[in-house]
Amino acid sequence: MTHAFDYFVVFAEMRTGSNFLEENLNRYPDIECYGEVFNPHFLAYPDKDELFGYTHADRESDPFQVLNAIKTKSNGIGGFRFFHDHDGRILEKCLDDPKCGKVILTRNPVDSFVSWKIASATGQWKLTNATHQKSEKIHFDIGEFEDHMAKLQSFQIELLNRLQMTGQTAFYVAYEDVQNIEVMNGLAKFLGSKTELDGLSKKLKKQNPSPMSDKVANFDDMVQGLARLDRFNLSRTPNFEPRRGANLPSYTLAQKAPLLFMPIKCGPTHVVKSWMADLDQVDMSNLRSNLSQKEVRQWKRQNKGHRSFTVVRHPVARAYDAFCRHIFHVGPGSYKDLRATLRKVHNLPVPEGTPGDNFTLADMRAAFLSFLKFVKANLSGQTAVRVDTAWASQAHFVQGLSEFASPDLILRETNLADELMMLSTLVGYSSADLREDPVNYRFTLEEVYNEEIEAAVRDVYQKDYLTFGFYPLHRS
Repeated sequence: MTHAFDYFVVFAEMRTGSNFLEENLNRYPDIECYGEVFNPHFLAYPDKDELFGYTHADRESDPFQVLNAIKTKSNGIGGFRFFHDHDGRILEKCLDDPKCGKVILTRNPVDSFVSWKIASATGQWKLTNATHQKSEKIHFDIGEFEDHMAKLQSFQIELLNRLQMTGQTAFYVAYEDVQNIEVMNGLAKFLGSKTELDGLSKKLKKQNPSPMSDKVANFDDMVQGLARLDRFNLSRTPNFEPRRGANLPSYTLAQKAPLLFMPIKCGPTHVVKSWMADLDQVDMSNLRSNLSQKEVRQWKRQNKGHRSFTVVRHPVARAYDAFCRHIFHVGPGSYKDLRATLRKVHNLPVPEGTPGDNFTLADMRAAFLSFLKFVKANLSGQTAVRVDTAWASQAHFVQGLSEFASPDLILRETNLADELMMLSTLVGYSSADLREDPVNYRFTLEEVYNEEIEAAVRDVYQKDYLTFGFYPLHRS
């Protein structure tokens, strides 16, 4: 059978109905969908060891051989589901390939977010028997939601722009459309199927059919928090999404002083926020964050002479913070799935659980160097893992901030006390003392640091060294 496309991809996210969509696509005799084939943490499905004879490690080293197998070994047309944090190498290939059929599945972001939180709390990601349903009320955090939505919208906008620039189109499907047999048959026809179905699969059951007020413990707070968002940004479909770059929910306003802090992840955020609170003689909880664009603009109009600023950290210190905070430790803040992937695929020399007392300084140094090797490959687009803001280059981060409003000042952590004193003077305040950062690593950076680590970090972050003029750490 000849198809207009050689293969297809369903661009979706968690809790958008992609499992149900795949379940129904696989009922067509000439369509085969293989799950999340390019998820960096597993191959197609969590319990699957190989696909077309290829292992997870095979796919990691060369994802295109697996993609070719999908194209050539499927019965009819083959495809897969792809989320925003899947292998960027495959994303580039698919977006530029007119022989790849693009399906874009969307859902109301509040519904998908709440569904994701419930599934995370209960551990139930699929439901085939209603008698086994698990349910739990979740706490809705507006800041977490805005951060979540910004990441997803950024990906959807990337899809839209690339399709526009390459003169392609996609088949858009909303969560509700997946329940419509006529839409499903239309999608199958778009992919080249010659078959029509009479009905949809009844295998998967809707997991949380109750009203939103029954699923969210702080429902009134959620309503109030969402009311200040631009409703068009919240609910519009991807082909009408506004461009968004800066991560506004992370911005922090002083309570009284006309200061706006734009933090860079894994920078000295706690130290700066403590200083802002002490400047106004308030508790840190009195600082304002989780801001919308409207709120920031209103604040700027109401505060003449305001200053916005960010702080860059030496790349060695920032990379070590990212490693300790998100990879080395296994407690809160740890990227557990990524840590497991780094151990399995990238041979990161750390134990499966919390490192014991026998984990030496030499072990720590070797593990950090291994992490830096991964980061270099990751920033170069050579891994299946999407670049995380914890280790994205600071030059790129500042560029993203500028998409909404450029910071007036870019301060250096190494001269932070003097530069914050200057900043406070600019807005008519007497400066406050800096508090110590409460973070406590297994080994301090001073213990771990040597010339080999400096060279490895410089190799990874050449742009940051060039852009911000960083010396080697021992001279900074």
